[in-house]
This record gives sequence, structure tokens and C-alpha cells, in this order.
Amino acid sequence: PALALFLIGVIWNNHTWNLVAECHKRGTKNFSAAATFLLFGSIMGRASVAPITWSVISLLRGEAYICALSEFVKPSSLDKFPAEYGAEVLAKIPCRDVPANLTKFRDEVTRRLRYESQLFGWLLIGIVAVLIFLTKCLKHCCSPLSYRQEAYWAQYRSNEDKLFRRTAEVHSRILAAKNVKQFFGFVALDKEEKELVQEFPVEGVQPSPQWNAITGVYIYRENKGFPLYSRLHKWAKGVEGNGPTPEGHELLFLAS
Repeated sequence: PALALFLIGVIWNNHTWNLVAECHKRGTKNFSAAATFLLFGSIMGRASVAPITWSVISLLRGEAYICALSEFVKPSSLDKFPAEYGAEVLAKIPCRDVPANLTKFRDEVTRRLRYESQLFGWLLIGIVAVLIFLTKCLKHCCSPLSYRQEAYWAQYRSNEDKLFRRTAEVHSRILAAKNVKQFFGFVALDKEEKELVQEFPVEGVQPSPQWNAITGVYIYRENKGFPLYSRLHKWAKGVEGNGPTPEGHELLFLAS
């Protein structure tokens, strides 16, 4: 389950598909070692949240740990354990399918393994918490942005994404309505859609080079001292190229 959750996390991460688009359209020639490390670190870190959460919950409950490791308990570590029984019987302890004279040993094995499982669960929580703290400290120490500007950048990315999706949905609906009307001679629109068509006239579609320009991995850059917060922002300002130039300085800070 942890591996499946990790793969799903990688698939659902926008950076994964931005990386695919970047490699397909522009290659990785503009990626420095630091940028590549940040990119893969972001993808792996986000994808690890779900499997780590599942692992912690599983360890704290102890059921999976007991099921997996009961057969590896050494019979010699159990006081007065019958010599005629071995690992095969211990493996059945989680299923409660053991002889009646081994009931007390079942409780002892279960208690011991549940203790180990919970201990590992809390250790995992502690390790992850320390790693997150160190990563946050390293990120803020290495960031070229102030704390307030970084917060503004995060707000800008969120608002740009929401507005882009909302506008794209309306634009595609209006364009589809125009094409349907051209084919049938009329189009069946509800009141809200009629208002949209009248308020936002769509003259055409964006050419592929524009879509390619705003698609892909983005690393924070500045142009003549002014920040460029996204590929869309960069396109809107008419800044060409993807690598560092005398006017456009790459600061190697990945959009998280």
C-alpha cells in the first residue's frame, strides 16, 4: 500500500508533468544541479506524505507488524515454550489459530510485537518531524526571497492557478458554443451561459507556441531587478528564453 500511495502521489504532482513537458519541449539543458535537486526533492517529498502517513498509522496500530513478524519471534525467548512447536505455529498467532496450550504465549508475542511496532511508529514520527524542520530551515536560509515576498509568491501562484482554470473553463465553453452554433445554426444555452457569451466575446484560440511558453517547470527569476513569479508572468512581460541572461538572473528557487 505504501508503494502504491507513493506512485499515486508522483502521478498527481503537477511538478511531475511539468518536468515531462519541460523535457519534451525544451530538454534539461537549462537545469542546473541545484534546480534538478530541488525539483526531484519536491516531487519525492510531496509523494511521500501519503505512504509515510499510512506507515505511521499502521505501526501505531500494530496489526500489520504483528502479522508480518510473529513467525520470526525466537521460541527460546518465550519462557517455557514447548519445544515441539516452531515458527509455523508462531506465524498463526495473528490469526488466533493456535493450540489451546499456547494461548498465554499468543498474548505475550502480541504484546511484545505491538510494543515494538508502536516504538518504531513514534520514532518514524520523530524522524520525519526533524527532517521537515531541517528542510524548512534550509529552504528559508537558501531562499533569495524574504519571508513576506515568498508568502506573496505563494499567494500569487494560487490565485493565478485558480483564475487560469476558471477563465479556461469559461473560454472553452464559449468557444464550444460558437462552434456548435456554426454547425447547427443555433446553440441551446441556459441563462448563465448566454450572459457569458455576451459578456466575453471569444475571437479565437491561443496558438501552440503560447501554450508551450507557459507550460513546464518554473524556477524563480528576476528581470532587471523585477520578479517574474510564473511562466505566465514571464510570457506576459515578454521575457524570452529560459536560462539566465545578463538581464534575467536565475535564482535557483523552485516554485513549491
